Amino acid sequence: MAGSDPPLARPGLAIVIMGVSGCGKSTVAALLAEALGCSFIEADDYHSQENKAKMSKGIPLSDADRTPWLESLQDAIRERLDGGENVAVSCSALRLKYREVIRAADRSYKPGDYATCRVKFVCLRTSAEVITERMQRRSSEGKHFMPASLLQSQLDLLKIDAAEGITEVDATVRAGNIVRDTVAQFREELASTVPPCF
Repeated sequence: MAGSDPPLARPGLAIVIMGVSGCGKSTVAALLAEALGCSFIEADDYHSQENKAKMSKGIPLSDADRTPWLESLQDAIRERLDGGENVAVSCSALRLKYREVIRAADRSYKPGDYATCRVKFVCLRTSAEVITERMQRRSSEGKHFMPASLLQSQLDLLKIDAAEGITEVDATVRAGNIVRDTVAQFREELASTVPPCF
């Protein structure tokens, strides 16, 4: 009978909270995953021990260092998207070419077709002074391998093309408010029903 077929489920959506180290992306992405009832991927968990050792010594990563890291991250995101799941991701994603590797987690993505890609980015921005203070505090608490000395190299790499349509957010805003606004922005594209309180 016509009209009796169940509606097709929407495919999964990956929302990547991006920015330099210390901007608060892991906190925001974890809260976003909680709000959406989806999995959370921390990109730092996909770095090799060699990459972590380099960064902890204050040595910036090369593109050769980043390639296998980004590819393994792409695989993890693709697994969620292929399963029709939403996923919240925390990743620096500083340059367009890095974001393109992550966008390719969406098997139907065609380079430059940002609007239809199932991988979306939200960039957290704030002053270098605020981030330096956060990084120094985290480092003194033993909570991260990235020293504040690498901040400038990350700031130098961070480039966003206006055509990408990436939302930029003030990282000093309360994390809960950033999550609320992010859920509202992507509500129509999410695979699952989001509680109305968000």
